Amino acid sequence: MGLQMRRAQRGADDAAVWEILRPAVESGETFCADPAGGQAGGLAYFWPETSQVWIAEEGGVPLGCCYLRPNQTGGGAHVCNAGYCTAPAALGRGVARAMLAFSLDEARRQGYRAMQYNFVVETNTRAIATWQRAGFAIVGRLPAAFRHPRAGYVDALVMYKSLV
Repeated sequence: MGLQMRRAQRGADDAAVWEILRPAVESGETFCADPAGGQAGGLAYFWPETSQVWIAEEGGVPLGCCYLRPNQTGGGAHVCNAGYCTAPAALGRGVARAMLAFSLDEARRQGYRAMQYNFVVETNTRAIATWQRAGFAIVGRLPAAFRHPRAGYVDALVMYKSLV
């Protein structure tokens, strides 16, 4: 795969990022963004001011996007948070794994000491397996914290990986 990562630019790349996010946000199955919030709501959730966003492209075609941001401020700012979304047409092609590898390298480059996922919906088994293969541990479980549109109330996981 000739996947290239490029930094997304606010305004200029809003439509490309939203086009990737839209199916996942509107399905209500993995993200906590309001499924009816439209582009403004989806981008506010995925791309707040504290986030750096990248677009994964192959031959100029956007296949996924990811963000990196401090998980907390002050004494917790050495731990980052990341999120990923793959375009439906690119599922199963290794885009998420490539974005994960990129984000881990970028997090180390920026001086983060760990990466934490705060809210991984337990029904997102494919992502959980990918993160675990990369060395993330499940360090917490939030019982019935997510209202899944088909499965009802399901747990959310907290996952963590040291970068040092």
